Amino acid sequence: MGESAKQVGVLGLGRMGAALAGALLGAGHDVVVWNRSPVKAGPLLDRGARLAATPAEAASADVVLSCLSTYDTQRPVLEAAALAGRTLVNLTSGTPEQARDVAKWASSQGINYVDGVIMAVPQGIGTPSARILYGGSETTFAAQRDVLEVLGEPVFLGADAGLAALYDLALLGIMWSTMGGFLHALALVGTEGVTPEKFTPMALSWLSAVGGFLPGIGTQVASGAYETDVSALDINAAGLGLLVETSRAQGIGTTVPAALQELFDRAVAAGHGAHAIASVIEEIR
Repeated sequence: MGESAKQVGVLGLGRMGAALAGALLGAGHDVVVWNRSPVKAGPLLDRGARLAATPAEAASADVVLSCLSTYDTQRPVLEAAALAGRTLVNLTSGTPEQARDVAKWASSQGINYVDGVIMAVPQGIGTPSARILYGGSETTFAAQRDVLEVLGEPVFLGADAGLAALYDLALLGIMWSTMGGFLHALALVGTEGVTPEKFTPMALSWLSAVGGFLPGIGTQVASGAYETDVSALDINAAGLGLLVETSRAQGIGTTVPAALQELFDRAVAAGHGAHAIASVIEEIR
């Protein structure tokens, strides 16, 4: 073990937990792992990890990473780990409120706490494509940055332990909305025999152009000034109506565009018809 290596405990060896432990082993850290089902530790033990019989044994490390399936399953494990005075990096996915609740509990126990959310699939852990968002104690984050950098690009968002989960869900919302729109588009053009292979390059080009609109929309939202001479909301609401009508006529579902049409129509009815699309946020709020 090199001079800069640390002893790292990993609680939870699902696909993500195992990937975290594997990346740490690859970087030369001394890794001790715990999982309810010890058999999952086999491949990691072959690479030099040590198996802890209890959460408390794994928690004797310099820093402890927790990556369990849910906050409900995690809490009894953390309570059994006897983490007082130690450092905990929580990488279990959940809501901002759940992260804040654990942060409050950690503070009451004298635990140095950072909450993280992994913006990557297990196969990406330890590669430049992985990004992990963090919130909580900046001092703790800085002290463990050498370990966290092994897992992926670490991005510290602030002292609020719930910020990482908030960003995560906001970003995933963009992803899911985009994927839903893309799948609807594939279904629509597919009614006329257009294949995904033929349509996808045009969709990618269009998404690149749409991405260029986002900074301007963000500026309008920040200022609350929605005046526009480019593409008013009422025109876009009418376009959504055409998309719903065409989808129905082509024999496919209308769930995706109909939800947006209902939202846009409400914003128009509220007096934003001549405003930019950014004004729809007033209805969302």
